[in-house]
Amino acid sequence: MHSLAKAVLTYVRKHGLLKAGDRVGVAVSGGADSVALLRLLLELQSQIGTVLAVVHFNHQLRGAESDEDERFVAELAAKHDLEFRCERGDVKAHTSAKRLSVEAAARAMRYAYFRRLLKEGIVDRIATAHTLDDQAETVLLKAVRGSGTRGLAGIYPKLTVSRSRQQSALSTQPSDHSIIRPLLGTRRKALEAYLADLGQSWREDLSNRDLRHARNRVRHGILPRLERNLNPAVREALAETAEIARAEEWFWKQEISRLLPQFWKVPVGAGRGYGGELSCRLPEQLAVRRRIVFAAAESLGLSLEFKHVEAVVDLAARSKPAKGAVVLPQGWIVRRERGVLRFVPPSGQPEASSYEYPLAVPGSIDVAETASRFEAVVVSREQASTPQEHLLDPSAAVGGLVVRNWRAGDRFWPAHTKAPRKVKELLAEKRLSGLQRQSCPVVVGGEQVIWVRGFRTPRSLQPRDNAKQVLIIRERPSEPPTD
Repeated sequence: MHSLAKAVLTYVRKHGLLKAGDRVGVAVSGGADSVALLRLLLELQSQIGTVLAVVHFNHQLRGAESDEDERFVAELAAKHDLEFRCERGDVKAHTSAKRLSVEAAARAMRYAYFRRLLKEGIVDRIATAHTLDDQAETVLLKAVRGSGTRGLAGIYPKLTVSRSRQQSALSTQPSDHSIIRPLLGTRRKALEAYLADLGQSWREDLSNRDLRHARNRVRHGILPRLERNLNPAVREALAETAEIARAEEWFWKQEISRLLPQFWKVPVGAGRGYGGELSCRLPEQLAVRRRIVFAAAESLGLSLEFKHVEAVVDLAARSKPAKGAVVLPQGWIVRRERGVLRFVPPSGQPEASSYEYPLAVPGSIDVAETASRFEAVVVSREQASTPQEHLLDPSAAVGGLVVRNWRAGDRFWPAHTKAPRKVKELLAEKRLSGLQRQSCPVVVGGEQVIWVRGFRTPRSLQPRDNAKQVLIIRERPSEPPTD
């Protein structure tokens, strides 16, 4: 075994990135880093016991050269008798539509593809070729842009991706789908030397030398100068900083999760888009106060800059119980009132949040946005005490069940009605308040709404008279937490 392969195997085992039986999609662009990743994982395949496939995303940014990259990767996969999966995306159009930089748009589309492969259960892991050099560049960029320790944590060796709807609903096995970075401890120059030893070619992307991109200026200009003038091992030092910061972040995440409920209260059934109340009597330690403020805002979907956190901390620390306010991003306001800081949404009133939860069969899920628990069970017809008009045929759950708020365009056909109706219209007839209508839950099976609170199930989805088993969906009040 090559010495580099041994080093990568040590890193993989240290961080628990791979295990026997994993189906791994190796993201190969055609460049040296990703080609080396593929060759290294091929060399380690018998040691770890993985099943490999090659994954490629064609960004279509360089015309014929992008197509040549795709062809090169396809031939490399065929040479090693590996499954090849490829998707193309119009990054330039995405850049304009989302007002992103080309680099950000390319990354967003590429990772969306990776996540689909994971969520659909095609692979268990996506391995990307981020190196120690990439880590150093990321940490430096984060530092100069004013990041805290969260940013200094840089690129994580493992990024967990939630399960697919079908797996979440039908499988009892825990999800461990993830994007992994086996080369984060490896220098780029070591990978190129490894490929030279193998006689393996790769593709060069000239855009990696385009100094209009900040990362390229760091890679080809700033870091080499730091190596020459300050520290020959500056890349390793920056990567070590990321390693330290990740451990610090893990500790703080556990600590703030424990402390936050003591100081932060959100109305029952609230979620993203609702306000909350933060006690002005925060812990004495400044670092803890800042973390609590940041976590409280984050629970509302707000990402605060340092200046916003400091303003809220200062508002809480005022010696006199005077009123005051701080303006936050996205139009939110924090007001001090009677010893608490109220986080007020842009409208000044709570807004219903968008939510979506997988519902296992059999199983249950607590939905904070509705302050209720949803249950799905399959029982024999004889055991069902629920009226026929609220029963479902078990086949309704084949595509997986999801509990979510209704959305524009949703249609539902309650039994004993003449035709499908828009959920919006059905709820309007119930004369619910605006907030009640917005947050009203539905259950979706596959792509079809199969259950709506307060309505009979569609006749086409009800079990036949001779059915032996039936599916029942129930909504109950959430049980209060126990110590």
